Amino acid sequence: MNDIPHLAIGLDFGTTNTVIATSSGQGEAAVVPFKLQSTIDERVYSTFRSAMCFWEDENDSVRDLRFEAGPWAIERLIDDPTDCRFLQSFKTFAASPLFSDTFIHGRKFTFESLLAAFLEKLRVHTGGTLARLPKHLVMGRPVNFAGTNAKESLALERYERALKTVGFDEITYVYEPVAAAYFFAQRLSKASTVLVADFGGGTSDFSIIRFEPYAGKLTSIPLSHSGVAVAGDVFDYRILEHAILPQLGYRAKYKSIDKLLEVPSYYHHRFAQWSQLALMKSPIVLRELREFLRYAIDRDGLVKFLAIIENDLGYPLYKAVADAKAALSHAPTATLSFSARGVGHDFALSAEIERDAFEGWIAGDLRLIEQSVDDALGAAGLDATAVDRVFLTGGSSFIPAVRAIFERRFDPGAIETGDQLESIAYGLALIAAGDDPGAWRAVPK
Repeated sequence: MNDIPHLAIGLDFGTTNTVIATSSGQGEAAVVPFKLQSTIDERVYSTFRSAMCFWEDENDSVRDLRFEAGPWAIERLIDDPTDCRFLQSFKTFAASPLFSDTFIHGRKFTFESLLAAFLEKLRVHTGGTLARLPKHLVMGRPVNFAGTNAKESLALERYERALKTVGFDEITYVYEPVAAAYFFAQRLSKASTVLVADFGGGTSDFSIIRFEPYAGKLTSIPLSHSGVAVAGDVFDYRILEHAILPQLGYRAKYKSIDKLLEVPSYYHHRFAQWSQLALMKSPIVLRELREFLRYAIDRDGLVKFLAIIENDLGYPLYKAVADAKAALSHAPTATLSFSARGVGHDFALSAEIERDAFEGWIAGDLRLIEQSVDDALGAAGLDATAVDRVFLTGGSSFIPAVRAIFERRFDPGAIETGDQLESIAYGLALIAAGDDPGAWRAVPK
């Protein structure tokens, strides 16, 4: 591997999207684009969907396992969903001691082997921009990793093994909101205390930093960090739980000898977590669901549920949910529409969702976010009036109820948004190009 000192790289590996940016050290950063040429049109993406699709090709009676990632994985899934094992939101497993490996078409994958394969494919799709890698990488990480009993040290060990497999020798991990804060601070003209709120797919993270620009350089004093495993995927889960799962046999009854019992809710709750979708299509789960269907009283919902799992229709449903959630940021009501065609029988799911209802569903999650913001203020020893600027980044920052958390605490005129999907990667690349990237290193708890 050749060291290229003039190229600095920042990698924002996200639950939903991954962004990579470069900087040549001139105080500017650029996102690496990805160009997808399809049969319909040519599209350029600034973000790379954190998703993978695996399938088998048979050549001379030998089955080869192939895979794609990002928008190419989505295109493959749409073209041939029945032959594709689709993974998304797999970052959620990074810190989980309960996840050791998974089998895909008979081949074993650990988290780090999945991440390494994903990053290699991302690198290929940069069109040669990352053909040669520098020695050092600055990578974002959440303040608190998502998942039950999340183990930070395990996630960082897995990251390290994957990144060194790809070809990086040195990795500096920076809190994602710190990177966004660094990017935001480039526009500051005077000393300011800044709170950055980064809303990702798996976590919401908060940092308070004192920035002091002087003589063309930016100095900083980190004051506090906090985070909570509540973000975009959890909001999606609430929509599915309340609007869609009742149409898919949730709490359906089945006969067991002389009793009527409910289908265990475990299956539907697991299905509603995007990171779990690929694991649902296992022989054991499918066999159990077919057995419940065999004795079900109301079969229609369970039939649809099985069809979605068996035919890998989770991504189209995910997109329908995400579209409805986005619409609720701009309108008081939204229609969630999903249809399945050519899967044995056609069916559709739909729901009219009111913003007030959605905000009721996520009320408990919003309280956790509020508490995390207050934790950051408390750890910094500040009240809200001492914060000069507030920078919101990430897709969920558009949700009115999320923004209201900050408008209640801070001067609305001090709140800014921008570059919701790229700001972390920009900041990481600028830190990588700076004189001392290690000064911004996240300190493990």
